[in-house]
Amino acid sequence: MSERISALIDRLSQVLPNIGENSCRLIHGRGKTLSGLEQICVDWHAPLLIVSLFEAIEEPEIEQLCVYLTTLQNNPLVQSVVVHHRYRREDAWQWLFGSEHAGFFAHRNGLRFGLEVGRQQNVGFFLDMEPGRQWLEQISAGKRVLNLFSYTCAFSVVALAAGAEKVVNVDMSSRALSRGRDNHRLNGQDTANVVFLAENILKSWGRIRKQGPFDVIIIDPPSFQKGSFVAERDYAKVIRRIPELACETCEILACLNAPELTEAYLPGLITETLPELKLQGRLAIHPDFPEQSPNHGLKLFHYQYANTGKSES
Repeated sequence: MSERISALIDRLSQVLPNIGENSCRLIHGRGKTLSGLEQICVDWHAPLLIVSLFEAIEEPEIEQLCVYLTTLQNNPLVQSVVVHHRYRREDAWQWLFGSEHAGFFAHRNGLRFGLEVGRQQNVGFFLDMEPGRQWLEQISAGKRVLNLFSYTCAFSVVALAAGAEKVVNVDMSSRALSRGRDNHRLNGQDTANVVFLAENILKSWGRIRKQGPFDVIIIDPPSFQKGSFVAERDYAKVIRRIPELACETCEILACLNAPELTEAYLPGLITETLPELKLQGRLAIHPDFPEQSPNHGLKLFHYQYANTGKSES
């Protein structure tokens, strides 16, 4: 057996006995803290185990890995296992056992979020964003929340569960927003005070502005999305809009998932663009996602804005 597969099996043998109902990352090789496993991640969404390979490995190693993973059928908690070959464009999902047509969910402290497994590269719920969800959970009660680049609206579900007065979700993908509605329904939440706006944020702000002002603003864009958003080009455009969206005092979560941009990049950009924003700190990286370098992985910054006057633009 190869050293890499042996190391992976040893690591899984250590963490699998501790799995529970909540979704989590079991192995975060991409953080480069696990020698030999740098291109491998393993996620748990009960009862599903997803093994993600970010680069091709030798066929004998794939066979060794699959033989071991198939033995997990003996674990009563693990009912499905899939290997996700993320470097492939075709046939990227390799089911080892369990039904690929079953409904799978991310689980978080009693909340559920629908997953799309075996279709697209991202399943619809980002585990590394947990520090942001915890932050939002602590401040949402009675607040009006603007969720920019909302994707499948996980922030919205968490905010509403924590007592938010209103949440406005904005994403250019109507399909993602539809999945967001489903996530609210899945948790039995009344969406009377939840708004879903299919908007290209860089082109249209009028409908968003009419829903405000907001006590909390979340900015969680893709680092690069062809035809819509490029962080280095477009992030400042979003920051400039804050004065016309914010309440007298507004809490802001500014997110950036771009390994090529340093930890200092976003704070520097915000200082240049809107110096009235005061940095409260960077949220701690979740323990499931250890990183060798602070420049890699997800960067989450908490800012506060004291709004002294509304923009007329």
